[in-house]
Amino acid sequence: MATSSAEHELLASSRTIDLTTTGRRSGRSARIEIWWFYFEERFIITGTPGRRDWFANVQADPAVTVHVNGASYPGRATVVGDRTLRRRFFESSSTEVRWYGSQAGLDRLVEAAPMIEIRFD
Repeated sequence: MATSSAEHELLASSRTIDLTTTGRRSGRSARIEIWWFYFEERFIITGTPGRRDWFANVQADPAVTVHVNGASYPGRATVVGDRTLRRRFFESSSTEVRWYGSQAGLDRLVEAAPMIEIRFD
């Protein structure tokens, strides 16, 4: 489902969302609250380096649902492996993105942080 302009604006202006993935082992829906970012016209979810269930789940099944303000938007997740994009993201001036840098160094984030892009087309 493609999003309308108004829906796109709502999604882009939201920092905290709920994300539903399918459990890679259980096959059950797993819903978490998480930050995401609208960066270079992309919806990005990341975290500090380490094992993340949501990341493992989307690697096994890329179908996701994003929940914002009582509405649900089906989407598809892809792993962001482009190191140049990852570096630009972690070097951005966003206060929230800078928080990640305080948890792990820039090079470690670029190399090892889980990162996905969500698309709604």
